[in-house]
Amino acid sequence: MYLSVSIVEREIIMPLVVGIRFKEKGKVYYFDPCELSLKLGDKVIVETVKGTEMGTVVTEVKEVPEEKLVSPLKKVLRVAREQDILREQQNRDKAKEAIEITEKKIKEHGLDMHLVDAEYAFDGSRVTIYFTADARVDFRELVKDLASTLKTRVELRQIGVRDEAKLIGGFGPCGRELCCSSFLYEFEPISIKLAKEQNLSLNPSKISGICGRLLCCLRFEAEEVAVEEGPTLALEIGSYVITPEGEGKVVSRDEQKGTIIVEFEDGTTDEFPEEEVDVKNVET
Repeated sequence: MYLSVSIVEREIIMPLVVGIRFKEKGKVYYFDPCELSLKLGDKVIVETVKGTEMGTVVTEVKEVPEEKLVSPLKKVLRVAREQDILREQQNRDKAKEAIEITEKKIKEHGLDMHLVDAEYAFDGSRVTIYFTADARVDFRELVKDLASTLKTRVELRQIGVRDEAKLIGGFGPCGRELCCSSFLYEFEPISIKLAKEQNLSLNPSKISGICGRLLCCLRFEAEEVAVEEGPTLALEIGSYVITPEGEGKVVSRDEQKGTIIVEFEDGTTDEFPEEEVDVKNVET
């Protein structure tokens, strides 16, 4: 006697998500739409790890495989109301005031830092201030001073020169709007090797953007991009390398930061991320 077994394939139910962006050129994050009727361009109030924030719907509600999501999904609380949009505008106005105040306080405290931008959380519970600096800055007293003046929680966040260019915007040597501020949502490692593979001049002025780092377009214009596998053992102290600023010798290395210090022929030194440096082939 044969037993006939029928196997019924279960329908795989994928979660519904909606894509939300918090900044005009920022990264897209997925949220649970919670059965709300949402359309592209809608302003919505969402729950985030930092509290409630207002964002813009940039993708339609769709199904996405669960393995591609960060669980648990945060929820879209509601479509933004008129008073929500008014509050967001007030936050932008307050951020401009915060920038002016912070610039004055930086001078008063004599700190070597460059103010880039400021933004208030939607609920006004904190203001995040972005800055660049050539070295680490002890801004503890500045934070206390700003918190007392602005009457809210203050977070100072040091960013890189690429992030600064993305926030400020501008035009590249090609005459077009910067890639980072127009359509690139995340930065990927860019190495001098990409310029060599495309037979480009290694003149720093030709392959560097206004941020002083290698052009972002070197990566997506390359026909084949080698996968970065982390620091190479060839970047040892004393080895000769090619950097965006020219050829030099490795004199120091910070494995924790992933950077190296290079000394040039004129005796000057500069610090570079390891992915921006390539080993010079020395003929023996």
